[in-house]
Amino acid sequence: MQETNILPATWREWVAQGGGQPDFVYVIGDAYVDHPSFGPAIISRVLKSQGYTVAVISQPDWKEKASIQVFGEPRLAFLVSSGNMDSMVNHYTVSKKRRHTDAYTPGGVMGKRPDRATIVYSNLIRQTYKRVPIVLGGIEASLRRLAHYDYWSDSLKRSLLLDSGADLISYGMGERSIVEIADALASGIDIQDITFIDGTVYKAKSTEDIYDAIYLPDFETIQTDKREYAKSFWMQYQNTDPFHGKRLVEKYSEHLYVVQNPPSKPLTQEEMDAVYDLPYSRVCHPSCLEKGEIPAIAEIQFSLVSNRGCFGACSFCALTFHQGRILQTRSHESILQEARQITKDPEFKGYIHDVGGPTANFRYPACEKQLSHGVCKERQCLFPKPCKHLKADHTDYQELLRKLRNLPKVKKVFIRSGIRFDYVLADSNASFLRDLCEYHVSGQLKVAPEHVSDKVLSKMGKPSNSVYEDFCQKYKKMNERLGKKQYLVPYLMSSHPGSTLKEAIELAEYCRDLGYMPEQVQDFYPTPSTISTCMYYSGLDPRNLEPVYVPKNPHEKAMQRALIQYRDPKNYELVKEALIKGGRKDLIGFKSKCLIRPKEKCSNQENSKKQIRNKKTKTIRNIHRRPNCSQKKG
Repeated sequence: MQETNILPATWREWVAQGGGQPDFVYVIGDAYVDHPSFGPAIISRVLKSQGYTVAVISQPDWKEKASIQVFGEPRLAFLVSSGNMDSMVNHYTVSKKRRHTDAYTPGGVMGKRPDRATIVYSNLIRQTYKRVPIVLGGIEASLRRLAHYDYWSDSLKRSLLLDSGADLISYGMGERSIVEIADALASGIDIQDITFIDGTVYKAKSTEDIYDAIYLPDFETIQTDKREYAKSFWMQYQNTDPFHGKRLVEKYSEHLYVVQNPPSKPLTQEEMDAVYDLPYSRVCHPSCLEKGEIPAIAEIQFSLVSNRGCFGACSFCALTFHQGRILQTRSHESILQEARQITKDPEFKGYIHDVGGPTANFRYPACEKQLSHGVCKERQCLFPKPCKHLKADHTDYQELLRKLRNLPKVKKVFIRSGIRFDYVLADSNASFLRDLCEYHVSGQLKVAPEHVSDKVLSKMGKPSNSVYEDFCQKYKKMNERLGKKQYLVPYLMSSHPGSTLKEAIELAEYCRDLGYMPEQVQDFYPTPSTISTCMYYSGLDPRNLEPVYVPKNPHEKAMQRALIQYRDPKNYELVKEALIKGGRKDLIGFKSKCLIRPKEKCSNQENSKKQIRNKKTKTIRNIHRRPNCSQKKG
């Protein structure tokens, strides 16, 4: 695409495109990448398609007011997003150590955005422009829209709307709400009076005009009572559905309330197509590229988004809060049109890296009623077992993949965004598994059983281990039938709520029996607005308020992680300590089922063997040094 197609991100570009006062100035924490896998690009393009002008400020210097004055004061509002990731997750590992690289910054350089970027950018704007409306969006604002547990400060935080000084939050994917907000502002409605748009959160001084609402426990109460926080979280979780979700009110003082309107309705297929068919240039802005390549582009440059939303509803995933459980899909033609476009890229080598979304093999809502009545409040679609009303059918996805395989210049189409294996098994037709193994795997298929203990899996919202074992067998047999040597690589998680050393050792034994030691282990990361994070903070399962064991001590978490990688010599002492504390000394020894050998005995045996070797060597040397009989004197 030509550079002129990119939305302006410098004053020179703005002037070249006509200048004047922009309707919106969009401040983002990522490099500006005009690609539909980047949220700011979608929102900017949607607004432009509706006739609004948008100028982008990418990764401003948050210590300088001038950095957000590039385009002056916008006519309608500043839009603010931390980027594609929560800035704290972007900056810190689960052990709260600073990461070394940032995949969304030119050259992968760390430190080009502040911690809690949405708050910092908004405060900077408010200090500079006192009255201009500020609208927050993106994953950071979406998942912190009400009071939430903040892992990095180990405390409850207020709604991000309050600490940022902004006026509105557009939560979720935001295409519907951002256009409605723009239209309301353009019609002259004051930002303080925009209280009626689904998918938004606003501040109120009283509750007189609030109707049809559920009142959550107030902030003061949940700060002192973790049980009340768990109740509040579960009320929020049960109202993430756009069809029966209620308005939620959270009190902070007698004259300060935060109000969450019900979620926006899901996009129809035609609306999804319209969003993804917008004229994205699919490249990074030239001003960003001057500082280096954007690592994140490599992951999505030749990938295709086919869906959004996920009815898998894993406990540790925030998708229910952000995209919702109702699946939304693009049409075949829209996806094929984008595929044809990427095959024209000079760097395209014939490989489409992914066709999917949160879960690749979902192409329909879980059941017929969801698009008119919403999802069930008290029942999940796949957990603990597939619902009898579940529509498990891969036909449409298979047809889409077949069409993509047949495109000119396409050598292979991979699926890398995750297969839900229990959904594969729920489909009575095994042809998808055959197609998957035959066409869409290259040696290894990565899947996410996460754990093997049913006790832990139940807290994760994942199917029992027997389901995964069943899939393993079917996958193995299918590859044997096709004459292929392809393997499963399981993603495993340590230290999830519910996991004691007993369950961690059980997972280590599974790795032993599998003959597999993962190079990387995901330690549970308590990110905002997940069921698992609520368990981590409150010690209660919000679904039933029953107590949950939570491994919080850093040393215990290190032991649980080390157990999965028990073969690594660096983990020996941690593994030994974990086995002793877990009452499993039987796994320390020389038998085939043991995880580690006793170091002292090993050292003694090695020393004995070394002494024997040395003695033999000395004897041999002495023999060679003895003179022959013929050399002896008289």
